[in-house]
Amino acid sequence: MLGDLLYSLREIEFLFNLFGYISFRSGLSLVTSFLIVLILMPHWVRIQKSAFPSGQPIRNDGPDTHYYKKGTPTLGGVLILFSIILSSILWTSNFSSFNYILILTLILFGLIGFFDDFQKVKLGKGITSKIKFLCQLSATLIIYFTVKYNGFDLNQFSIPFLKNVSIELGYFYFVLILFIVIGSTNATNLTDGLDGLVTMPLIFVFLTFAVFAYVLGNMNFSDYLLVNYINGSGEIVIFCTSAIGALLGFLWFNSSPASIFMGDTGSQSLGASLAVTSILLKQEIVLAVAGGVFVIETLSVMIQVTYFRLSKGKRVFLMAPLHHHYEKKGLSEQKIVIRFWILSFLFCLLALSLLKIR
Repeated sequence: MLGDLLYSLREIEFLFNLFGYISFRSGLSLVTSFLIVLILMPHWVRIQKSAFPSGQPIRNDGPDTHYYKKGTPTLGGVLILFSIILSSILWTSNFSSFNYILILTLILFGLIGFFDDFQKVKLGKGITSKIKFLCQLSATLIIYFTVKYNGFDLNQFSIPFLKNVSIELGYFYFVLILFIVIGSTNATNLTDGLDGLVTMPLIFVFLTFAVFAYVLGNMNFSDYLLVNYINGSGEIVIFCTSAIGALLGFLWFNSSPASIFMGDTGSQSLGASLAVTSILLKQEIVLAVAGGVFVIETLSVMIQVTYFRLSKGKRVFLMAPLHHHYEKKGLSEQKIVIRFWILSFLFCLLALSLLKIR
């Protein structure tokens, strides 16, 4: 909106031509969302401490080292979402349907997460897993039909390792979308267990998809790299950089010891938006590769629960998700977080290499 307005003034001053470039607007979107979070977060922390002095409840069966975190405000995701939405609206061009679908995703899954977080700080216990799943399923259905209504291809499943190869999935693609969106939503939520742990991997994955969106939305680059050109998909870069800026601002306060937590409001909605981004760009496999840390964390929980039930009480890990296992082994929180960041960075580099492996 604002970018389009300023670009319309290019005949008055040639410098306004800059607002026609995605690269320039993406930088502005990152800085805008970063500053919104950086400026407003201290006030948001004070408001929460006043309104909800009990703060984040701590699991009784969790690591002993987490007890000092009791009372930490947990609605940081609200400000993250606000900054992403505002920055995306300001700097996206021509009311991009790509970005407004992603904004819708943030809002729907953010509401689910907010309801869960609000229940925790008010009653000490969030919504049940069954209700949460039904809400996520309903939100995914809304997203699916919105994407379908806007004319996006929901049949072809692309193989990133091969040139111009895709699989016709038909109605099975609907099932795949449910799996991708709900799986990604809960995977990021599971990873959000230590100060700063989920924030940097989210930044890396959003950066990876920003590169993919820019390449797929540029006819010259997509032709050179032998990837399918998607008209208008370059505007997704604005959403991704808005998310990166908001997460960088949040990390300023969420680094150990955290002043505020992201909560389900942030982790669920950001995980869902990454899934929808991969669907819009036809790069679902890239999400699994770039989000390798999220996949590992989820698999650790699945393995733990399955083995616990089959073995009647035995465990593979000292505690799941995996980051708690290493806490139980005596590693410091900061060391675990940084090592997971390194792994996430390597997974994203591997995902970016898929652009050239054809």
